[in-house]
Amino acid sequence: MALSRLTLTEFRNHVHLTVTPQAPFIALYGANGAGKTNILEAVSMLVPGRGLRRAALSEMAYSGGSGGFSISAELDGTVLGTGIDAAQPERRKVRINSANATINNLAEWISAIWLTPAMDRLFVDGAGARRRFLDRLVLALEPNHARSSSRYEKAVQQRNRILATPGGADPQWLDAIEAQMADGGAAIIEARARMLTALAVQLDAAPAASFPVPDVALVMEGPVTADELRALWRNERRKDAAAGRTLVGPHRADLVVHNRANGQGADRCSTGEQKALMLSLILAHAALVSELRGAPPILLFDEVAAHLDPDRRAALFARLGETGAQVWMTGTEAALFDAIGPDAHLVAVPGDGGGI
Repeated sequence: MALSRLTLTEFRNHVHLTVTPQAPFIALYGANGAGKTNILEAVSMLVPGRGLRRAALSEMAYSGGSGGFSISAELDGTVLGTGIDAAQPERRKVRINSANATINNLAEWISAIWLTPAMDRLFVDGAGARRRFLDRLVLALEPNHARSSSRYEKAVQQRNRILATPGGADPQWLDAIEAQMADGGAAIIEARARMLTALAVQLDAAPAASFPVPDVALVMEGPVTADELRALWRNERRKDAAAGRTLVGPHRADLVVHNRANGQGADRCSTGEQKALMLSLILAHAALVSELRGAPPILLFDEVAAHLDPDRRAALFARLGETGAQVWMTGTEAALFDAIGPDAHLVAVPGDGGGI
């Protein structure tokens, strides 16, 4: 699961840019503002979701350009493409080998996991970000998770709107919506459980010398089967209508992480320990994806190396090399990647909007 070519057209600050990876590590370096993170974001747009910045599509178009953008990548002879047209800036289009496709179809071809500075607060901020992180881990293993999540989210939104209808809603209408929610919700719960169970096995086998080993668990109120979920939502309509939202379900779950060495919750660990726990999770997950899908996910690390001491940086590069993953990394200086050696393709990002 490695890109052999990445081409950006009018994406962020890049008018036209092509990167042709020559080694397992693609080390993008240059001054702040050069557009290194923009390249990682482009790769993250090749999987379902809103990308590593979760930005509006219209914000990704080159300022002063046509108002649209395109991202194209080659992967094992397959050409994946996504982007927007100026006439419909909030409608994302996807093409696979020149044929129209859906966003969810991308998950069948490629998986990617990322770590950015914005995720440094993942363990101390709200549960929503941790759920999104968890679901990206699941999606890398089970492409159908994107469809289940999409159907479930749309059904929850529809139920909330119906419950807010003045004078009450048709019970039969709600029955139908809640049946959709229950089917999608149960699939989400089962997929998350499968991934966490398999991930725990990988974490048990992970070396603890360089990075702390995390213990992970999912916390969710309420039942887990489709029939139980339907019954719960039917009984909770009055309460949910008063609250203005659906109060119980997989959309309210939380990922809880502890440092196995001392049992301390990740939210109470130091910033450095939290970063190390995240890296340990991603490394174990990469090994899991490689085992179950036959190839590791593409890994995107934004400004990670600069925040590690030289020894831990070298340990990270060594562990990443063991995963066999294609790794895209950013940094302000090429020297940050010296410990990678010949496995690194150093790419200078000039920041002038031109090509590389």
